[in-house]
Amino acid sequence: MKSAVCETLCERCFFMRKCFFISIVLCFLLLPIDVYGQAFEKPPSIDNALSQKLQKTIIVVKKGHLQEAVRNVKEHYPNVKIRNMYHHVFEGFSVEGLGIDLQAIKKEKWTEQLFGVTYYQQTMNESVPFIGGDEVRGIFDTENKRLTGKGVKIGIIDTGINMLHRDLQHSYKGGYDFVDVDEYPMETVEKQGPPTYHGTHVAGIIGANGKMKGVAPEADIYMYRALGPGGMGSSEQVILAIEKAIEEKMDVLNLSLGNEINGPDWPTSLAVNEAVRQGVVVVAANGNSGPDLWTVGAPATASEAISVGASAPPLKLPYLEVNRKKVALQKLQGSPNWNLEQSYEIVAGGYGQKNELEDARGKVVLVKRGKISFTEKALNAEKAGAKGVLISNNERGLFAGALQSELKIPVAAISHNDGEELLSKKKDKRLYGVTQYEEIQDKIAPFSSRGPVTTTWEIKPDVLAPGMEINSTALKDYMSLHGTSMAAPHVAGACALILQAHPSWSPNQVKAALMNTAVSLQDDKKRNLPAYVQGSGRIDLKRAIEQTLFVTPSLSLGIVHETKKGETTKKASLTVENISEEPKRLSLQFPKREGIRWEAPLFIDVLPHEKKEIMVKAVIENSRLKKGLHDGLVSVKDSTREIHLPYLFIIGEPSYPKVMGFQFSRVKRDDLYQYELFLPEGADKLGIALYEKDTLRFVQYVDVRENIGRGRFTSVVERSLLPVKGEYKAVIFVYKNAKQQTFEGEITIE
Repeated sequence: MKSAVCETLCERCFFMRKCFFISIVLCFLLLPIDVYGQAFEKPPSIDNALSQKLQKTIIVVKKGHLQEAVRNVKEHYPNVKIRNMYHHVFEGFSVEGLGIDLQAIKKEKWTEQLFGVTYYQQTMNESVPFIGGDEVRGIFDTENKRLTGKGVKIGIIDTGINMLHRDLQHSYKGGYDFVDVDEYPMETVEKQGPPTYHGTHVAGIIGANGKMKGVAPEADIYMYRALGPGGMGSSEQVILAIEKAIEEKMDVLNLSLGNEINGPDWPTSLAVNEAVRQGVVVVAANGNSGPDLWTVGAPATASEAISVGASAPPLKLPYLEVNRKKVALQKLQGSPNWNLEQSYEIVAGGYGQKNELEDARGKVVLVKRGKISFTEKALNAEKAGAKGVLISNNERGLFAGALQSELKIPVAAISHNDGEELLSKKKDKRLYGVTQYEEIQDKIAPFSSRGPVTTTWEIKPDVLAPGMEINSTALKDYMSLHGTSMAAPHVAGACALILQAHPSWSPNQVKAALMNTAVSLQDDKKRNLPAYVQGSGRIDLKRAIEQTLFVTPSLSLGIVHETKKGETTKKASLTVENISEEPKRLSLQFPKREGIRWEAPLFIDVLPHEKKEIMVKAVIENSRLKKGLHDGLVSVKDSTREIHLPYLFIIGEPSYPKVMGFQFSRVKRDDLYQYELFLPEGADKLGIALYEKDTLRFVQYVDVRENIGRGRFTSVVERSLLPVKGEYKAVIFVYKNAKQQTFEGEITIE
């Protein structure tokens, strides 16, 4: 018998009969002591301690003085060991020696600068305090207990959990395995297929309670395994897991998973909205397909979800300096840290195939993305004797990839532009790169998916949280990962603490508290990042818990069609809720921007525990604004605080992909193939053409259709109507409103 929840979901989600794949989005306490009240021996001064500490340092010398510097160190600093020499990116060397000697070297006339040898590995000792996780431990709930998440049930839909991990065994309370269909949602082990660890990592960020502390260390963790070997699962399994979470009365549900479908009515998005309507706070990872616009994927496209992008907590990140050019690095999941301590020549290695790596020994090899897996490229390079691997993206920006095998050499992604520039320069001369480090915090992660959502034009993500180099629990010990998958559980843990402090708050109030108190991030020129990049900003947990005024939602004003002259008026309704014991007088302040003026009440008076609806109008002069996305912040002020509310509207036809999520596969009957795709606007005409993969010669049409409505479209094709077995390029032609767009993919016919 179906439950009431299942019936509700089935009515809204007829798609549960089908199985469509979703992949993981990769869319990752020091206790004070009283030194005065206890008999502690007075320690040496910090300066004295540093002088006797053995340290590794990179020394940059003044141009033309390298040999003099080396000779001087060898003659006058016998206890300092020279480790590596640098000749190409700068003149210098790395050393290991006592602090007292290094301080003396710093004063030498030939010394330009000293850099400590540092390594990048972000731990939760940084990311949890950064969002206010430690600070709120001093706040007490209604039962006079510290905020630790105690009594709050958090469900996680993911790859499983190592329930025996010493930091998770006390937090884990139950769950279900929708892959193996049993009550033991363990991670996939190697004999079952590509092993997983993602769910264990997510669980640790939320509720680790041992050597490592999660955001909500005393929350009750429930794991619903919907993703199996290699992190793959079906929307059916995910929806069943959402249903189970509702039935088992989860307070918070974390989904660090997703697909490339930017649509509000994708199955998992609808299921998420249903869960929120039934009282569950749902947190979803925004995806790892940034930095391009329109890259947010379901279920983060759900209106009711708290969709989370990734930002940087306090970090020291490596980059390569190549001929004075800074090359940004994105370490691949499972790779050793990029901490090469000397300059290495960079050589081209094609796509990383064995026959392309003859010159790799002792060098950093630059390979292109594509043809073979990241793991194959890295293993081939390691066997060829390379010191490190750079994988150049085949599209704009960086990417967040993962390795399936353990390696001894570091592997990092670089952008397509950087890769092409390095390859171009290499034609004229040898290239050498040296690892440098920069300190960052509160910067948007380049891989974090951007909004807005198609057809609804909603702003996503809603908030940001730390998602770069997050250290958390793994199968055996701990590991560092990055991704919006790591950002979302920070927010899920934060929601648990908010609910412990305010158990009567609704999911919408929890979401509003986080958004209304978030810290707006800025670029290097001190300009606020766009709303479709950061939403309301990076969460501030303490302020969220103390919030007594909610203003919702973000102002998504939709499309303004281009005209030669005239004005367009867009209306939006704001809900203002005062949960304090004091009346509040609010004022709305709008940014002064060319081509837009706002109409709204001058003041808004809200009584204690009163909720009001406010109408806001934006009058937009179409001809004075450029085509594209326009955003900003509206300020809502009372006597003590200011809330920043993002707004967004679009001038002209939006430029998002008109086809998403194309899949082509054999069905159980040998004589049939099935294809599916998502059409955000529908199509007047649709054609799927096959081409030979190597020659790109046209073979035939798989299917042609007319007048297809918006949303998911599925059809079957008889095997007898398809060409001979092999791999083909598929080109999808979509005609809408007399305009054509084409999209490429690859299919295999057996």
